[in-house]
Amino acid sequence: MKINRQRLLDDIERYGQYGKDIMGGITRPSFSKADIEVRKLFTNELEKMGLTVTIDPIANIWGKWEGHSNESGSIVIGSHLDTVPNGGKYDGAVGVLIAKEVIQTLIENKVTLAHDLEIVSFTAEESNDFGLSTLGSKTFAGKLGVEDLNQVSDSQGVFLRDAVKLAGGEIGELNKLSKARKEKKAYVEVHIEQGKRLEAKNLAVGIVEDMVGVYRTMVQVKGEANHSGTTMMNHRFDALSAASEMILAAESICNEDETDLVGTIGQLFVYPNAVNIVPGEVNFVLEVRSENQWRMDKVIQLIDNKWNQIVEKRKVRFEKDLMVKQAPLRMDGEIVSILEKTARDMSEPFIRFPSMAVHDAAHMASISKACMIFVKSIDGKSHCPEEYSTPEDIEKAANLLLHGIINIDKIFAEKTNL
Repeated sequence: MKINRQRLLDDIERYGQYGKDIMGGITRPSFSKADIEVRKLFTNELEKMGLTVTIDPIANIWGKWEGHSNESGSIVIGSHLDTVPNGGKYDGAVGVLIAKEVIQTLIENKVTLAHDLEIVSFTAEESNDFGLSTLGSKTFAGKLGVEDLNQVSDSQGVFLRDAVKLAGGEIGELNKLSKARKEKKAYVEVHIEQGKRLEAKNLAVGIVEDMVGVYRTMVQVKGEANHSGTTMMNHRFDALSAASEMILAAESICNEDETDLVGTIGQLFVYPNAVNIVPGEVNFVLEVRSENQWRMDKVIQLIDNKWNQIVEKRKVRFEKDLMVKQAPLRMDGEIVSILEKTARDMSEPFIRFPSMAVHDAAHMASISKACMIFVKSIDGKSHCPEEYSTPEDIEKAANLLLHGIINIDKIFAEKTNL
């Protein structure tokens, strides 16, 4: 039994028309006009397939295909349909559309599972104007409540509660998610890799065994603003020069680490940001990601030590304001093993590796057994119009999910009947 490759590719192209922008990419942030349109499309298609469709209080879309026995708990597959500005048509959407194709294939082949099988499209997985990424899965998992979300607004003053209501949810009813989250027995998400590890090994798929930890802090470097013409070089306390040295030091320290740890300074604010003024203050964000908490803590300490030396030498000072400190997360070993065996039975080569990005699976892992399947990204590109995974690789990932879900259902049912 195999998925219908052409139907899946047609779906990817069709969904890719929603939010298509003049720069050749897709701009479909959650709650935008394009997002609301693609939500309606997705909901209608699930209903036509015969699934029971619901929209939960945070506006996640669920479609349920009932199992043939009284097995408690459901198996969930899916991802997200929103995009970053000028993004691609594969990130997120491939996972949702593969999940839809898997269910269509099972229905057409009259294969019913013992457990209920659910498809989900999570709300606002990507970073957005409300400042809350992985919003749908994080809220569904109980990590955000009414008190956290009720007064949140975007840069235009629109309240999140109103945006969620427009998408069919109701933040005031988040307490209803308590029962729903208890019903989820397993979650498997397919996603493009967003890196070059699979391509480097010429493999179509990978099985994710870990989700990296993320450390993110705002760094404020304070010097002294002064006239660029009248302040001699040896009289300057230049915050930008100090920050530049600090940034290069962080890069060097992260480069010296022998693991897959990565460090990034991707945001920089210079004050007063004038051509004739020595910069008096610089703010930037340091991010470190690693699958190993000890390595991450060690690198952060090394960076701090070096920064202290730099600011002392330059007679400036710095402060840090912690933004995110998320520990590395291990995916469920049983699901990983089932997917590995499935791949071997299919003679599909694969590797196990960590995800260097955080996905909805990270939050689902706190309430159910969870794992991810990665599909090769050409040139490692994502979050851009050039994002691409080949039809052949997408088909292989879809068939791995198809047979992996069948095996998960079978093994879980056998354990119940022991």
